[in-house]
Amino acid sequence: MAIEIERKFLVADDRWRAGVVERQQIRQGYLQRGGPDGPTVRVRSTGSRGWITVKGRGGLARSEFEYPIPAEDAAHMLATLCRRPLIEKVRHVVPHAGLSWCIDVFGGHLAGLVLAEVELREIGQAVALPPWAGTEVTGDLRFHNSALVLAGGVPVPQGAGEAHPAGRSFPDGRADGHPDSQTP
Repeated sequence: MAIEIERKFLVADDRWRAGVVERQQIRQGYLQRGGPDGPTVRVRSTGSRGWITVKGRGGLARSEFEYPIPAEDAAHMLATLCRRPLIEKVRHVVPHAGLSWCIDVFGGHLAGLVLAEVELREIGQAVALPPWAGTEVTGDLRFHNSALVLAGGVPVPQGAGEAHPAGRSFPDGRADGHPDSQTP
């Protein structure tokens, strides 16, 4: 059985940008959003490649089955079958302390949101947090992409005070202005 073990964090600042080794534009939508009793079914496109993914319920660890599909099929499903709005984001891969971190810079209705994810081999695995990792939102289901797709905007982490209007957690409070956080 395929299990995804993943921790997720808000991003505190832009220091991660210096370590980017890969970047890809992602469009994704949901055929089924899951919920208390069902799986999430996601369609994803990265231009010339497509995937369909089925995920079980959970926070830190959950079942995940991902299969490649033709890019044309993914584009058709995104255009005709997936709920709106779609998620548009740019994923940046940043190595840190032996792990590959994925930094997702969201566009569209989630513009300003920047999340860092790291996949682990086991639940108790020690993780050296990079200096740009902010508030952990692993257990906050509102930060699952399947919930974000229906969010009216960027959620405020549980237990947090007032957030930047765009949802970024930059300490200097500046507005987001990075070209890769905009919807193409």
